[in-house]
Amino acid sequence: MSKIKLGLFLALLVFGSASVWSQEEPAEPPTVESVQSGLEAVQSSLTMIWLVLAGALVFFMQAGFAAVEVGLTRAKNSANIIMKNLMDFSAGSVAFFFVGWGLMYGATASGLVGTSNFALMGYEAGEVANILRDWFFQVVFAATAATIVSGAMAERTKFVSYLLYSIFISAVVYPISGHWIWGGGWLSELGFHDFAGSTVVHSVGGWAALAGAILLGPRIGKYVKLSDGKVKVKAILGHNLPLAALGVFILWFGWYGFNAGSTLDGNSGDIGWVAVTTTLGASTGAVGAMLTSWFLFKKPDTSMSLNGALAGLVAITAPTYVVEPWAAIVIGLIGGILVVLSVEFFDKVLHIDDPVGAISVHGVCGVWGTLAVGLFANRPDDEIVGLFYNGSFYQLGVQALGVLAVFAWVAITMGLFFLLLKFTIGLRVSEKEELQGLDITEHAAEAYPGFQIFSNM
Repeated sequence: MSKIKLGLFLALLVFGSASVWSQEEPAEPPTVESVQSGLEAVQSSLTMIWLVLAGALVFFMQAGFAAVEVGLTRAKNSANIIMKNLMDFSAGSVAFFFVGWGLMYGATASGLVGTSNFALMGYEAGEVANILRDWFFQVVFAATAATIVSGAMAERTKFVSYLLYSIFISAVVYPISGHWIWGGGWLSELGFHDFAGSTVVHSVGGWAALAGAILLGPRIGKYVKLSDGKVKVKAILGHNLPLAALGVFILWFGWYGFNAGSTLDGNSGDIGWVAVTTTLGASTGAVGAMLTSWFLFKKPDTSMSLNGALAGLVAITAPTYVVEPWAAIVIGLIGGILVVLSVEFFDKVLHIDDPVGAISVHGVCGVWGTLAVGLFANRPDDEIVGLFYNGSFYQLGVQALGVLAVFAWVAITMGLFFLLLKFTIGLRVSEKEELQGLDITEHAAEAYPGFQIFSNM
């Protein structure tokens, strides 16, 4: 009996509700304006999510850099390298917040430097959400430029000096040249194109690394002068190649945020295009380095092949949006060949000690990728067309001008800053500290406690 009553009650409830609903006024049909407003809100939300996600991927590249540098250097310096990769982002992000952002994206002064919006101040209330999003996406790029230097100067640099020059790069050096290209400065006015930072990020880091490695000098035992005047080049092997390989794969993964994220639009149909050219450039970079090392050394070299993948990624970073997939294959392949030849040149000919090949990967291949825009670009709708498509040297000339300008800016400013450090607080640790290892002498820590760590000179 109770079940029958319950059924009648539910039926009455449903019938009554239906009667009430049937008496309501029909909803107004959507207007064109309301549909458009809703669509814009969805598109804005997608872009917000996409840029924050892409920025997080680029941030994860810090782990990749740390793993590569630790793996390709000696065990006794592992904790030091981890600390440097942690602190160049931590200290650099604060410097970029207070100073760097304004120099890079503030109101321009004659196309040379930004002059407003320091500490993200001076924006209208309605702009704040997007500005915060953009700052987050840009700060991880600034950190990448700073951390590139760590590998080339590894195993003999004072930690306090490293902190100071990392802050200087994030606060001043990277933002000012970045303003010229991405902040509406004089190079962008000329038509210089660097989609995601072959020059803006990678060459800046590479040229700073070059200046630092020269003024710092080689590691103890790296170059031995013989009695006949010749110099014997000694290989100082890293202690963990699998860790270095993991770092390269992490960097490759993060690079999809680096390049595809630089579309700056979560609704862009070019995200897939950029992801494809990025993949092809990295892949052929690894292949090119493997084949070159195989030819030169009679065996396919693992560390060279890993650096080849990074070289291909650096090379395709500037042209990734404006070139076709076949061109990405060529650009990456040449980058992979170049990195092997460049590493050998800096090491065997110039005797510049770069433990991880950062100068070659980021500096040299950053130049190649930037110039490749002037050769292979084919985006007439964006007025970016290279020599191979229109027969004009204009785009190639502008790209070359940008390469030279950024090289001069970074080499001079960082060279002077390194000299200042060298003759004040010191740039390099003592011979005793270097031989003992920076983990103990700089941080009183051991990366591998309980294990005997061999110096391997």
